[in-house]
Amino acid sequence: MSTQTLHAPGHSPAPKGGKVGGGLLDPKQMIKSLPDALKKLNPANMWRNPVMFIVEIGAVFTTVLAVLDPSIFAWAIVVWLWLTVVFANLAEAVAEGRGKAQAATLRAAKRDTTARRLKSPDDHSQWDVVGAPELQQGDIVIVEAGEIIPGDGDVIDGIASVDESAITGESAPVIRESGGDRSAVTGGTKVLSDQIIVQITQKPGESFVDRMIALVEGANRQKTPNEIALNILLAALTIIFLVATATMQPLAIFSKSINPGVPNSLALTNDGVTGIVLVSLIVCLIPTTIGALLSAIGIAGMDRLVQRNVLAMSGRAVEAAGDVSTLLLDKTGTITLGNRQAAEFVPVPGVSEKELAEAAQLSSLADETPEGRSIVVFAKKAYGLRERQPGELAHAAWVPFTAQTRMSGVDLDGREVRKGAATAVMKWVRDHGGHPTDEVGHLVDGISASGGTPLVVAEKGRVLGVIHLKDVVKEGMRERFDEMRRMGIRTVMITGDNPLTAKAIADEAGVDDFLAEATPEDKLALIRKEQEGGRLVAMTGDGTNDAPALAQSDVGVAMNTGTSAAKEAGNMVDLDSNPTKLIEIVEIGKQLLITRGALTTFSIANDIAKYFAIIPAMFAAVYPGLDALNIMRLASAQSAILAAVIFNALVIIALIPLALRGVRYRPSSASKLLSRNLYVYGLGGIIVPFIGIKLIDLLIQFLPGMS
Repeated sequence: MSTQTLHAPGHSPAPKGGKVGGGLLDPKQMIKSLPDALKKLNPANMWRNPVMFIVEIGAVFTTVLAVLDPSIFAWAIVVWLWLTVVFANLAEAVAEGRGKAQAATLRAAKRDTTARRLKSPDDHSQWDVVGAPELQQGDIVIVEAGEIIPGDGDVIDGIASVDESAITGESAPVIRESGGDRSAVTGGTKVLSDQIIVQITQKPGESFVDRMIALVEGANRQKTPNEIALNILLAALTIIFLVATATMQPLAIFSKSINPGVPNSLALTNDGVTGIVLVSLIVCLIPTTIGALLSAIGIAGMDRLVQRNVLAMSGRAVEAAGDVSTLLLDKTGTITLGNRQAAEFVPVPGVSEKELAEAAQLSSLADETPEGRSIVVFAKKAYGLRERQPGELAHAAWVPFTAQTRMSGVDLDGREVRKGAATAVMKWVRDHGGHPTDEVGHLVDGISASGGTPLVVAEKGRVLGVIHLKDVVKEGMRERFDEMRRMGIRTVMITGDNPLTAKAIADEAGVDDFLAEATPEDKLALIRKEQEGGRLVAMTGDGTNDAPALAQSDVGVAMNTGTSAAKEAGNMVDLDSNPTKLIEIVEIGKQLLITRGALTTFSIANDIAKYFAIIPAMFAAVYPGLDALNIMRLASAQSAILAAVIFNALVIIALIPLALRGVRYRPSSASKLLSRNLYVYGLGGIIVPFIGIKLIDLLIQFLPGMS
């Protein structure tokens, strides 16, 4: 089975850190989506959208009336009312149709994949072959080079190079190994070398691929709280306009009774307003534009995340990203380049640099982090320390780094050497009967004040000195954080460094606040404190120790390279494992909310022009004074009503590209966004219909039955 990159049809992979220009409407895509739009005419589907359900009922009613009393005007109204409903469904069908091709590819990949399931966890030579969909949580499978990983899980034995391009679109392979934060693997990816034993962590039907299929098809898209609230508002407005329109009938009957000399017309008879005109009035006055586009806007927002290689578990997560007011960002790899390098060994008085370098190297031999490797290399190059042979370290007891102890080291031949955060190492020295001198504190403070990271090295009972690690803030981060401030978002840097180091980096990067020497408990407490103040919090994480904080945050973005626990706890997964993408996710969320608000404003505003088109056309003959409201000077009552109905349908099609692409977002304050929204889409929503209806009236006024 070949691996295929998951991207929306018609879009190339998003450049790393670049903007995605998705959303342009492809006419071929509209044609392909037309059958789905027609299927959505089923009333069982339409009732979920009360605005468009009313339009469909009106279309059915006018069809019956046109059959009973046919005329060109009546059938023209019928055709355009049905087109209004179809165009509304087409907007949603096009948005959903973007994921059909990817979903088909992913579903076929899953269906065709087989797995070698071990009969016994302890015996790797005995297995049976089963289909990937048959795997259960807890099953253990063996995967060799050239084979597809059959399901989501954790590597429990072995190490391998894995091609994840089928999921992430990134061609470079990644390393997956047992233990640590690089053990999680995803079903559908391919092992390129060696062999791994994988324990399945997914439940049937709930794998990463299953969720991605549901996402790109729009099958699991539930309405978000804001969307539900807007639907309630639209339903309320619809009811109000229905009641208001119902009053037109007795008013028309009364008006005709006191003005019997007024001739009957297609709009007004002795029995009041004709049914077709009454339905046209209702359809033009209720907010059909936003009612038609609301679902497409939400689906398109999730689609923009897919184009960014971010999997959102629900639309609620995308919407919450737009309302985020606090952003928690890890320092390493997000704000800084993350490749801190050993630059200097600073011994305390009485200790030589070479003695400190030897101890620092010894304590770092088992440290596979970039920092640990840089310490070993720097000690070798700067002080000529030889490499130790495997036999010399056979009896070494390595002490791994943990978030709780914040230090690591080794016990070898009676020596106990530790390196790590200053407070943790000095506490360890005191616990072993030592007395750290004030010089250590001065060295730590000096390195921290310069923006470096100090690691204290100690041997049982005494401090040897400090390792100076240097880190670099990523280019352009200060400008990005300035944008966040203009958006009203508070940024907080999370780091395990001491407060002085954290402050130096925070000042250079331009974040609003920082949390130093952070433990998992500290992160969780900070998130809860922010949420108690009414703020929505977003954060990224990749390790099991990040899972509680990811679960607590309103927007938790887990890295795809992280553990299964982290991915289960978050409500988004970044397939590229790029922590800085959290900023872009927030921007996409805000763009979704702004697009919805802009089109809602436009939809309600353009009803004003329709008042000036239809109301004078209906009653000007009875009340000549109303002719003053016919400021567009429309040709006749029939052409005015039909022009309004046609414009009402065409504006939906015209706005589909904007709904899919989203309104362009510029970081600014809420008041400025509101002003721009009212100026562009409020005023524009009033002016555009006047122009559009008048142009349509000029085109149709000479058609038969329009006089």
